[in-house]
Amino acid sequence: MNRRSIAALAAALAVTPLLLSAPHESAEAAEGHGGALPPSVRSSRVLGVDLGTVTIPELQARMDRGALTSSALTRAYLRRIEAVDPAIGAVLRTDPTALRQAAASDLRHRRGTTRGPLDGIPVLLKDNIGTRGLATTAGSLALAGKPPAEDAALVTRLRAAGAVVLGKTNMSEWANFRAARPTSGWSAVGGQTRNPYVLDRNPCGSSSGSAAALAASLAQVAVGTETDGSIVCPAGMNGVVGHKPSLGLVSGSGVVPISAEQDTAGPMARNVTDAALTFAVLSGTGPAGVSAHTGTEGLRGKRIGLWRLPSLGPEVDALMVRTAQRLRGAGAEVVEVALPYQERLAELEFPALLSEFHRDIDAYLETRDGPRDLAGLIRFNRAHPAERTCFAGQELFEQALAAPPVTDPAYRAMRAELTDLSRRSVDETMAAHGLDAIASPANPPAWTTDCARGDNDVIPSSTPAAVAGYPSLSVPAGRVGELPVGLLLMAGDRQDAALLSLGAAVERRLDAWRAPRYLRTAPGGGPVASG
Repeated sequence: MNRRSIAALAAALAVTPLLLSAPHESAEAAEGHGGALPPSVRSSRVLGVDLGTVTIPELQARMDRGALTSSALTRAYLRRIEAVDPAIGAVLRTDPTALRQAAASDLRHRRGTTRGPLDGIPVLLKDNIGTRGLATTAGSLALAGKPPAEDAALVTRLRAAGAVVLGKTNMSEWANFRAARPTSGWSAVGGQTRNPYVLDRNPCGSSSGSAAALAASLAQVAVGTETDGSIVCPAGMNGVVGHKPSLGLVSGSGVVPISAEQDTAGPMARNVTDAALTFAVLSGTGPAGVSAHTGTEGLRGKRIGLWRLPSLGPEVDALMVRTAQRLRGAGAEVVEVALPYQERLAELEFPALLSEFHRDIDAYLETRDGPRDLAGLIRFNRAHPAERTCFAGQELFEQALAAPPVTDPAYRAMRAELTDLSRRSVDETMAAHGLDAIASPANPPAWTTDCARGDNDVIPSSTPAAVAGYPSLSVPAGRVGELPVGLLLMAGDRQDAALLSLGAAVERRLDAWRAPRYLRTAPGGGPVASG
């Protein structure tokens, strides 16, 4: 992918009126349905805009004509965090310099020297992304001491683009790579993040706080990270957009790792426009400013392969069938597909990640105060009972410590086979059917959060793109009862621009975003089946 393709995509999307013209259920509709927050608190309408539906280009247009300032927008989000976040536990800490950052953006707007579409836009960062002056813990007390001395490379890009770093979001501790049966959204540092749609349901992991915060309109955009599913599953389960970029397009420098072979940071937002604009900054492929151009591709003539995955439950499968019908109604050709090699990928991925985690976490810990290597981290957890208040185990740490080194020929053969089969699973399917993208469910309906049981999260849809290093994108598809389900789109290597453009067209057609109602439990009281 080159700079021109990303810039053209961002320019095309910049004036697309996504999600704003359709009527959406107001927060007030939750009254009488067990909502945990009063309507006045739930409502995301402030400053003459609905934070739940407004896009970055619309905010910039208001700032350009003096009808809005970054300071006012930042203050509105800070007040909303204070009022709403106690119910969901998505935001760990806010940046005490946020209003100072916003004031600097206001000055640039007055002088006509803005740095692009993210100038003055409040952004939340997952707590494994290094941020100078702010604790960066990956959810662990072991890293809760001195903050990093430097920003991660992606944070440097955000600051250079004028974005306001609003704060840090909770996450599944160590990005869900500690225990055999973890509970997504829980960390020793932040406790449990809850799903804003139904508060006793899980937000999925590990970018749980980023997704839940966006669902609750606590920032305009957020940044998550993924090794396999940790952007796209939380996005789907919290009814927002999540883009896992092609491997290598966003720098991982300064981000707490699992595996350099699969890890990537990526944008999360409430619409594809904002995700695309944020990706242009994170990847460094966007221009200094985004000029407004009209025109966005539609769905007519696009060929999409539907990987239904009925194992995620009959409700999700029925939603996928309805989704395919709606896409066909917009002129897309939707054909059913089955991706090959998935059983073998499932056999190989976890053992490979164990070896890679041992290598990469040792290298990272050398740069931070606290335990200096994985063995020291295991000792720390044994010595600190607060690390075991939700789930006690650290079986993955222990298995990684004993895993073969990445110099071992058996490991090298394993990773080579993983790369080959995962790429073939996508490439061969797309070529055989002449596809523009492959679609599948991003998630089941959210399961109830239960520390004793752990997650119910065997979700195979993210694995092919995650292991291959190919892009994937989750957009809201609809709901099962009160609980959102996302449509996952994936494509070939470096096809991020085309995938985002297609995702914008799918998003417009499905028009599935709805504000959360912060219900204490699902209507009827019983669990919603997740397959």
